[in-house]
Amino acid sequence: MRHGKKVNHLGRTSEHRKALLRNLAISLIEHKRINTTLAKARSLRQFIEPIITKSKENTTHSRRVVFSYLQNKEAIKELFGPVAAKVGDRPGGYVRVIKTGFRRGDAAEMAMIELVDFNEVYNVKGEEQAGQKKKRTRRGGSAKASTPAAATTVQTAIVEEVVVEETIEEVEDVVEDTMEETTDEMPEVDDTTEEKEDEEKTNE
Repeated sequence: MRHGKKVNHLGRTSEHRKALLRNLAISLIEHKRINTTLAKARSLRQFIEPIITKSKENTTHSRRVVFSYLQNKEAIKELFGPVAAKVGDRPGGYVRVIKTGFRRGDAAEMAMIELVDFNEVYNVKGEEQAGQKKKRTRRGGSAKASTPAAATTVQTAIVEEVVVEETIEEVEDVVEDTMEETTDEMPEVDDTTEEKEDEEKTNE
């Protein structure tokens, strides 16, 4: 049973697992994109995101805390330099995991893990969409934006009323025409026959 299993042990002891994640994190920081198994990529994401968050504050204390995890000076320089500059405005979610299929030898599920801000293919679309979107405010912008919409709704309502009135008039004309036709087609009743029927009734 897997009750309370919050950490994937990856089939390794704790020291072996720490060394594995440390090496994967260093490789990701240096190369910005690596291929590994899906389980290792997910464990690496949990391991490296707090470290990247810590690198946003370029202080001696932050550097020493991050160095205690990575144990690599070159990776520390890269992390507190270009990586921190790129991810400075991002509130979390620094890495992306993409499944890449299955390994041929043992059919293990593979994945690619990369730093989000260093993928230019994805970020071009995001920057274009961000440039198209405008900042909305509650005060003046909403009222100004709603005035043309209100004008269009009023115009549509007026047009609908005119159409309804025209249809009503057309229906009334059709009804009048049908009434006239029915009255013309009805047979005329002779007055003499009615008088004879009345006389017979009185005699009885």
